[in-house]
Amino acid sequence: MASQQMFRSGQARGEGQAKADQMMDSAHGAADAAKAKASQAAQSAQQSKEHAGGMLQQTGEHVMNMAQGAMDSVKNTLGIGDKKS
Repeated sequence: MASQQMFRSGQARGEGQAKADQMMDSAHGAADAAKAKASQAAQSAQQSKEHAGGMLQQTGEHVMNMAQGAMDSVKNTLGIGDKKS
């Protein structure tokens, strides 16, 4: 009878250890997935930042070109602009 109790005790301990290992593996998997998601989010944010910076630069250049064109038109109208043949 005592040997059967010891066997069941050992069996329960083994099952408990297996369950604990399984839970730890699951927790590690969840942590790895969270790290991967965070990395993807950071990369996406960096790409968005770079894209926005490029758009602002293009818009600024476009506005400068428009202003230069307007200034050239006014100078030409007043007769003080560069005459290009």
